[in-house]
Amino acid sequence: MAGGGFGGAAPGSRAELYEGRVTGYFILAVIVGSLGGSLFGYDLGISSGVTSMDEFLKKFFPKTYNRKHAHLHETDYCKYDNQILTLFTSSLYFAGLLSTFAAAPVTRKYGRRASILTGAVSFFFGGIVNAAAVNIFMLIIGRILLGIGIGFGNQAVPLYLSEISPPKIRGAVNQLFQLTTVVGILVAEVINYFTEKIHPWGWRLSVGLATVPATLMFVGGLFLPETPNSLVERGRLEEARKILEHVRGTTKVDAELDDLKDASAAAQAVKHPFRNLLLRRYRPQLVIGAIGIPAFQQLTGQNSILFYAPVIFQSLGFGSGASLYSSIITGSMLVVGALVSMVVVDRLGRRFLFMEAGIQMIISNVIVGVTLALAFGHGAVLSKGISILLVVSICAFVAAFGWSWGPLGWLVPTEIFPLETRSAGQSIVVCVNLFCTALVAQCFLAALCHLRFGIFILFACMILIMTLFIYFLLPETKQVPIEEISQLWEQHWFWKKFVSDDDGGYDAEKAKEQISSSRS
Repeated sequence: MAGGGFGGAAPGSRAELYEGRVTGYFILAVIVGSLGGSLFGYDLGISSGVTSMDEFLKKFFPKTYNRKHAHLHETDYCKYDNQILTLFTSSLYFAGLLSTFAAAPVTRKYGRRASILTGAVSFFFGGIVNAAAVNIFMLIIGRILLGIGIGFGNQAVPLYLSEISPPKIRGAVNQLFQLTTVVGILVAEVINYFTEKIHPWGWRLSVGLATVPATLMFVGGLFLPETPNSLVERGRLEEARKILEHVRGTTKVDAELDDLKDASAAAQAVKHPFRNLLLRRYRPQLVIGAIGIPAFQQLTGQNSILFYAPVIFQSLGFGSGASLYSSIITGSMLVVGALVSMVVVDRLGRRFLFMEAGIQMIISNVIVGVTLALAFGHGAVLSKGISILLVVSICAFVAAFGWSWGPLGWLVPTEIFPLETRSAGQSIVVCVNLFCTALVAQCFLAALCHLRFGIFILFACMILIMTLFIYFLLPETKQVPIEEISQLWEQHWFWKKFVSDDDGGYDAEKAKEQISSSRS
């Protein structure tokens, strides 16, 4: 390995020859690129607080407002069980789901930067429409525009961060997406805490300020360099070399550029990337990256807490201000978790964080479920000690998610897809993620009403299944060059029988070997 190089390559790979350092240009690129997460996070935090504000409920959901203040006549679990109210939250994610199909060809044909800019513009106008809303129809239209913005941003930003990063620090860099997401959540929850006191238009200020991160992302995106992977994929080789030299801080980029050319040549031969994902040799990426991880990320129940944290705390006997303050605490734990993950993900690895966090989240959910079963009744106000126990348990759950399924749910899928199916694979990742997000958002309050404390036990069981899924099926990918990860499946006890069998389809690895042979 060359002195000062990034290293971390598999033995015999060209990546052993990579050179470079962390440059100011690279840092600026990943900071601007990661702002896409702030859009996602800001909306998660804002929508959760706004749906518990009295002024918002009085204007758009008067029945829910009346039920909230007459909760002694029914179980506290059911105060917010209103499908139109939950549609306000989930409509964004259904829109994001559909927009990912448009984002995939844009990301592949015009680059990651184009999708990031498109997402920023749509999110900006969504914020304006929601702030000016006078009826539920305008609210839903605004949410749809926000969802389109998130669909484009979530499709492009994780790809951008993975592709522009050197292998040795790719895990930490990719997690900037999660960090900006959770910072966005925390900022939104702090804003909600103060705007809740502004009557009657505080909620409008909360939703309208969504234009701020969208503006930052758009303006920054104008100066954002395209990834070398995308430029090579579109035949702009000289520009790719210049960008690679800038972000690596060296002119010795031939080895990395040759790898990108080989991967791109193989990718160009794939005319139907979505169809190729169904081939037997791509079964690990499809099952783990495109379906399993993004679906399980939502089935942890974490986003239920993010969406409805103020609602949950109010349902548990906390006052309106106290519930928003408790949400700030949980948001802070997410930020702590993201920072912890950035520090240790490339040292301890992805599997370790998944496994440790899974155990911690199961314990936390069981404590919350059992405590509510024993202590929570009809209209009862929880004691201070029990309230503290619930907040601590929820914070432990949120922190574990913050250093595991939150960031790794975006990092691992971007690592494991080969270039020829990467844009298509990331579209399915976002699609599955947003579908499950919308499903959980739409169903959670009804499930909370009918399952009561059992909803937390259900989530604990889901996390147990997820943890076993990771233990048996996911190989470790830390510090493995992104174009070399496909070799891991050939050594895995279960997946090797899929990738070693020739199903008569296009073989990217054989194509790369042929290209390398012809070049030499």
